[in-house]
Amino acid sequence: MTVSSSRAPTLDAVVAAHAALRAKHPLVQALTNAVSTNFVANVLLAAGAVPAMVDNPEEAALFAGIADAVLINLGTPTAAQVESMRLAAAAAEKAGKPWVLDPIAAGGLPWRGAVAAELLQFRPAIVRGNASEIIGLAGLGGGGRGVDSSADPAAAVPAAADLLAHAAAVSASGPVDHAVGRVGGAVVLVRIGGGSAFLTRVTATGCALGALAAAYASVAPDPLTGLVAAHVHFAVAAELAEAGAKGPGSFAVAFVDALDAVDEVLLRRHAKIEPAVAVG
Repeated sequence: MTVSSSRAPTLDAVVAAHAALRAKHPLVQALTNAVSTNFVANVLLAAGAVPAMVDNPEEAALFAGIADAVLINLGTPTAAQVESMRLAAAAAEKAGKPWVLDPIAAGGLPWRGAVAAELLQFRPAIVRGNASEIIGLAGLGGGGRGVDSSADPAAAVPAAADLLAHAAAVSASGPVDHAVGRVGGAVVLVRIGGGSAFLTRVTATGCALGALAAAYASVAPDPLTGLVAAHVHFAVAAELAEAGAKGPGSFAVAFVDALDAVDEVLLRRHAKIEPAVAVG
């Protein structure tokens, strides 16, 4: 059933969130993995945000109170970084700053899965992962294979809905991204199409999407709208980049350029966002 509410994410809301991102240049603290740091920073800069890779225990909490939003990514966690994540998540919650949890491999590796589950107590605005990670984090089963996904995003919708007990919005990425949140008390699903198969052949694209979701969460009227806007911006940029790419390497460069090039005209021309529907 289609949700008829002015609060449900729409293309107009995505365009407005994009304009706000470009106008406000939100500062995003990214506690992300060693593989992704440079790419995540460049994606944020190209999209219109400002990255700060502050992930040490001595400064993480202080900076979370300064930043507009926080990303916590469990790609390559160390004991020190996990302590920084706990401190940053607690500080972000206390300061009322939106933060995003990217529970990489939460369904396949028990220690980091336990860390991700622990971090849920600090009420992330958004949880973003692939389908296996969302299912694993919600406790509905494993199936995670590293940072890849062995489950279809549609299969993760019940798990995503369960995670709304801890977060305001949850998404599972795939050929069609599925984002779940609440609108007027109802649990709703928004599907976002587009993108490129090259996204799965360039490291750190998922990590960068989580960072972009944090940036959008800080300027959008609600986390679900911010999450959908991030997915749409990402998908449109990927589609544009693929058109001129010869392979994964040239795609990665073109993708950063395309994130910068995306504007209202390109969003309205290329966005593939379905109307929100009630689930459950």
